[in-house]
Amino acid sequence: MTEATDRIIDALRSGHDHLAAVVHRLTAADLTRPSGASEWDVSQVLSHLGSGAEIGLAALEGATGGTGAPDGDFNKSVWARWDAMTPAERAEGFVTANQALVERYEGLDAGARSDLRIDLGFLPAPVDVATAAGLLLSELAHHSWDIEVAFDPSTPLASAATGPLLDQAGMMLGFLGKADALENRPVAVAVHTTAPERAFGLSVGETVALTGEPENADAVLTAPAEWWLRLVAGRHAPAHTPSSVTLTGDTVTLDDLRRIFPGF
Repeated sequence: MTEATDRIIDALRSGHDHLAAVVHRLTAADLTRPSGASEWDVSQVLSHLGSGAEIGLAALEGATGGTGAPDGDFNKSVWARWDAMTPAERAEGFVTANQALVERYEGLDAGARSDLRIDLGFLPAPVDVATAAGLLLSELAHHSWDIEVAFDPSTPLASAATGPLLDQAGMMLGFLGKADALENRPVAVAVHTTAPERAFGLSVGETVALTGEPENADAVLTAPAEWWLRLVAGRHAPAHTPSSVTLTGDTVTLDDLRRIFPGF
């Protein structure tokens, strides 16, 4: 688990450094450009990430200091402050806030990386560092994509994040997937990813879940791993789907899969 935690924290650093460099190149007009996240411009995505970094740091400090997660009033005050910022302030504030969070995760020693439990405030129980950092990595990677796709429709998810996120892909699937999208029609899809190569199953019935690769699949999805992750996160529009994505079988279509995962 410590090795997996190390990989996730390394990917947080890589993702932060990359997005910070992107942010520093953005003009005032770029910051108000529509992003890949519906209803948010680029600066609003940065506001979401920056406020999330502040709240995430408070949760981490609460875990290491034994004071627990910040309360709802703290979160509301952070969101209100970021909402009131100008686009330029959001951009600069994101870099500062996320740098502080990443540095704090990097500073955890081996014992903390293995044994510390963090109350994030929205899950039923405290989670280990790998889970908490993995959720942060998912936010950073997908919202970085939201920003970069505003300027390059073919941009992929960051490669450094893809492997660690694929390892945790089943964690939020039941929450993100909408089983009733197929009108109670059960489906078993064999999923084959590239970069990295993996094989597993997607089961859609009363719930949506990952399984072992099904022997009698209704369809076979072959896709880059980064697109599979974007599919689950709702960043799967045809304009952002590479030609290497294929789905064989007559029972389910790519549009069916898009309906199962409407995104966040």
